[in-house]
Amino acid sequence: MSDKQTQEKQYQIMLEYRDRHGLESLGLMTSQAWYDDPKRLTFTLSRYKFAAKMLAGSDNVLEVGCADAFSTRIVVQEVKKLTAVDFDPLFVADTNARMSDKWKFECCVHDMLKGPVAGQFDGMYSLDVLEHILPENEALFLQNMTASLSAHGTMVIGMPSLESQGYASPMSKEGHVNCKTMPDLKATMQRYFHNVYMFSMNDEVVHTGYHKMAHYLFALCCGKKA
Repeated sequence: MSDKQTQEKQYQIMLEYRDRHGLESLGLMTSQAWYDDPKRLTFTLSRYKFAAKMLAGSDNVLEVGCADAFSTRIVVQEVKKLTAVDFDPLFVADTNARMSDKWKFECCVHDMLKGPVAGQFDGMYSLDVLEHILPENEALFLQNMTASLSAHGTMVIGMPSLESQGYASPMSKEGHVNCKTMPDLKATMQRYFHNVYMFSMNDEVVHTGYHKMAHYLFALCCGKKA
């Protein structure tokens, strides 16, 4: 119990949480973003909230390419079970070192180009990942993702639009080898799903406006093809 008192008594609980649990820490990637461009975190968090709402109520969800998984907790709030994977052991180690007992999920190393994740998932999402997959590896990546998705499962894919790349940072551009226009992303996902619904995003706002002015794209996919 803190021996200090906040000026307004309703905020005393914040000191109690600090003393009991310590202060929350940012992840490896999130910390850099907070230092370099704080507003970018609002965009990332909003993307995860969209995925969370689309997958709300799912029994078993997989996140592909979680990086430091700082925003994954938003999806954990809405689903019954969540597993997050990334191919970089450093990001996975960072995530597990910060894991909260209250918002616990499984996080492990997995390269989607090496094969599917074991098990069956009724929800799946991958944000800011597909644009990092070389075009010649795209089919294998998506085939391995969909292999673990149940027949009636839902998949959410989010990525920067091709049109946005003129405004992307040098660090982002270096890793973005497969950005797409909205029609291209829809056509890509229609190879694997009967139903693909497209959304645009500018900053933290999701909408159905003119796709060529969108900085970010979502594909909401269901009805997996055999």
